[in-house]
Amino acid sequence: MKNSLQLSLLAVTLGSILLTGCGDAKTTIIEKEPIKVPNDDHDHDDNHNDGDIIIESAGRLAVSESGTNMLHLYDLDNKEKLDTINTIYNDMTLAASPNYRYVSAKARKNDLMQFIDGGLWREDHGAHIHDYKQTPALSPYQLGGSKPTHVVNYDGQLAIFNDGDAESTSPASVQVLTETMIAAEADPKEITFTTNMHGVAEPRGEHLLASIRRDDVESTSNTKILPDQVGVFHLHDGEYELEQTLALNCPDLHGAAQNKAAVVFGCSDGILVAHQKGDEYEAQKMAPIDELSGMRVGNIYGHENSNSLIGVASGHGGAKAILVNLNVETNLMESIEWQPEAKPVSYAFSHDGELFLILDNQGFLNILSMHEHDGNKEWELKTKIDITEEDVSTMPEGMSFSMTVAQNEHYAYVADPIAKHVLQIHLEDMEIEGDIELQFSPASITWLGIAETEHDHH
Repeated sequence: MKNSLQLSLLAVTLGSILLTGCGDAKTTIIEKEPIKVPNDDHDHDDNHNDGDIIIESAGRLAVSESGTNMLHLYDLDNKEKLDTINTIYNDMTLAASPNYRYVSAKARKNDLMQFIDGGLWREDHGAHIHDYKQTPALSPYQLGGSKPTHVVNYDGQLAIFNDGDAESTSPASVQVLTETMIAAEADPKEITFTTNMHGVAEPRGEHLLASIRRDDVESTSNTKILPDQVGVFHLHDGEYELEQTLALNCPDLHGAAQNKAAVVFGCSDGILVAHQKGDEYEAQKMAPIDELSGMRVGNIYGHENSNSLIGVASGHGGAKAILVNLNVETNLMESIEWQPEAKPVSYAFSHDGELFLILDNQGFLNILSMHEHDGNKEWELKTKIDITEEDVSTMPEGMSFSMTVAQNEHYAYVADPIAKHVLQIHLEDMEIEGDIELQFSPASITWLGIAETEHDHH
């Protein structure tokens, strides 16, 4: 349910206004009303219909300041700070909304999700497209949920899995929304379970594939708070209804992702793969490989343009990470070689799905690409880029390097809490092209802007 908290929002907004005028950073003022940008003199060829209003922009970057409730937003076209916005709580976890207009700021311990409008977005009006540009702003839209944990974007939808809480007897739940719903401050589509669980949910058109926790006596999970089944929920008249429970169990379910071919879930006995056949899903298991040595694939990354997904298995305490290629077409798992002695701190696909990035705690950005070897497509380490000149042993306690990827160009952005800057890395040239100097230690970053689509001519 949406929370109003009007007095808190007023205080936060006033605080944001006061802070905007402080500090050494230059502030660029942009008109608050959407700016209609006329067609430029470039040749847009036949991919653009008459009446298209296009904004050419590298996008914006949201950077949270460690230990505070301050979120700083930068214009990537001129590397200038646009604004500083205060959230209600400190150290909120950042993610982008499905079409990269909003920052979703998650305060798990305080049962709250806030949204910040980055100010760049696109509307598709069928015959033409219309881009908008305005000043970043704190949205009045908020979501309350017990322990919001996993936030997933796919194909224009955002799914928030709230774990619930055993102590307060709050059940787990899922909230599904779009950017249009955020802008309209509309209530999300919801599912409420009967008990708490550390679960996952993957939105897929009219369907939502979500974990199901059974009674502890029935559950095949060793850790009972982890679910062991997957349900297929179908949206009817604005309500999700459970229409199918996948036939195969997934003990100790943790981690999920999808691409165009399938939705996959990490289990202690392998990978559960769900292939869509109309309104129903067929389940099969992908067997684990010997290289895992009994470890579970607990984190999975997918991209709609990539035929394979990448799974990560690691021991407790951040031990050695093993990466595996999950081929849902052949139903085979293969190990990926990269740099096993370093500890990964962030993973991401490039915006086109052709590269996979691993940022490690030793200060290297490892870039993997897919090659064909003996008739098989395999991920291989293409290069690694040294992203810091600092002594990594001086990393502040509880902090790490962080990364985000632009969705309209071949750029990655890496935040360094030691050097207090953000590096811009060109992924095609494999070089550092520039940086944004900060006056604070960055906790996390996310890219915002107008993502590249099939409509674009770039």
